[in-house]
Amino acid sequence: MDPSLEVRGLAYAYPDGHQALYGVDLTIARGERVALLGPNGAGKTTLVLHLNGILHGGLGTVRVAGLGVDPADKKSLREIRRRVGIVFQDPDDQLFMPTVREDVAFGPANLGLRGDELDRRVVSALTRVGMLEVADRPPQHLSFGQRRRVAVATVLAMEPEILVLDEPSSNLDPAGRRELAEVLTSLDVTVLMVTHDLPYAAELCPRSLIMSGGLIVADGPTPDILTDDELLRAHRLELPFGFDPAAVAR
Repeated sequence: MDPSLEVRGLAYAYPDGHQALYGVDLTIARGERVALLGPNGAGKTTLVLHLNGILHGGLGTVRVAGLGVDPADKKSLREIRRRVGIVFQDPDDQLFMPTVREDVAFGPANLGLRGDELDRRVVSALTRVGMLEVADRPPQHLSFGQRRRVAVATVLAMEPEILVLDEPSSNLDPAGRRELAEVLTSLDVTVLMVTHDLPYAAELCPRSLIMSGGLIVADGPTPDILTDDELLRAHRLELPFGFDPAAVAR
């Protein structure tokens, strides 16, 4: 079985000449939950934007479940963008329809789904995030944590191969963090979580990567990564005072 994600030799420079990626190699197996850690400016966002062809034109290859990301192939790119679902840091960037139900239906409807199959996708996605009871409410009337879970549902309705989350715990209260964590650990999709929240990475992701200077500089079990003080200091990562990642692993 092909891995969910395979990146080989990915290098990229922006039009202004800034080199953001220097040859990234990365493989994520189906069903893995992986945290992508690193300081600001490490290249994390640039890498993520290559996964569904938003950025392209550099060197190297990206394959999603065996399908190569080729921006010149519009049919293939459409399928890639279905398979790679990105949940943005601000849920209001994804929620723009009058009701939650319409937001979750928007993506599958654009694929041509109608009738019972579209309804099934919406109900399934909202059920998986525990938000079916708000299906007919306006998104702006929900709490921030509820909106974030609805944003996840909009992606799940596309039945993706990979769920990419950008700082999923930001601005959540403790209950919201717990509710989202319960959702994410229950999903049967591959998860790549971009985060500065090291305790959340320890809680949710058995494997972590550190990206720094446009390269993957560390890859291993999350407890091993987070208990390597020298490694964290070298790449401007810090644990909260008193937090013991080894205790989470136990």
